[in-house]
Formats: sequence, structure tokens, C-alpha cells
Amino acid sequence: QVHLAESGGSSVQAGESLRLSCVASGDTTSRRCMTWFRQKQGKGREGIAAIEIDGHTSVAPSVRGRFTISKDSAKNTMYLQMNNLRLDDTAMYYCAANSFLRCGDNFWRPTDFPYWGQGTPVTVSS
Repeated sequence: QVHLAESGGSSVQAGESLRLSCVASGDTTSRRCMTWFRQKQGKGREGIAAIEIDGHTSVAPSVRGRFTISKDSAKNTMYLQMNNLRLDDTAMYYCAANSFLRCGDNFWRPTDFPYWGQGTPVTVSS
């Protein structure tokens, strides 16, 4: 029903920026809430930003001020702009979607999201 495909991950040095993209297709009702998660090695998935169908956004406190979420509805694409990257931003980054009208703020549970992309890796080195 919903297909998500991330891109843009890369190896960068600390302090640099990256922009991740997530192209979505399929049933629009099932992807009203779109989010970015990341998973560090040996850890669970952490929700870091969400955007609702009306454009309302929320960014987790852990990355607020450095990461920005946005979308281009005409392109069915969601973005994560990551600035001033740190070593501990190294992770696999995933986009996820569900049908919720409201994503909620600051915290998102992976189990609430039935649709996931394959992930794109981000490696930050010193």
C-alpha cells in the first residue's frame, strides 16, 4: 500500500551537513503522518522528527536546532536537513509512515508505524 525509499546518506566529517530524502508512493491516507527515525548500532529505533499532512512539524529535543524536517507534497518527498553533524549522529536513518492525522510531538513509537523504508546510512567521523 505504501512504499518509502530513502536516499542521501553518506560519510561526512563532524560539523558538515547532509540532506536526506524519502520518496513516498501509495495510499495517501496511510501516510498522513511521516517521520524520520534513526537506529544507532546496538540500539533501538529513535524517532527524531515528524511532519503531518497539513505541514505541522515536530523535532525531537535531542536534535532540535540542528535538524529540520520538511516536505514537497508535489514530489511526494520528505526531507531531513541535518546541520552541524556530530559523531553520535552516526546511524541508519529510516523514514516511516502511518495514517494518524496527528503525529504527536517530540516522541514517536516505532510500533505505531506500519510502513518503513530500507534506510540510508549516515556516518560522521572526526
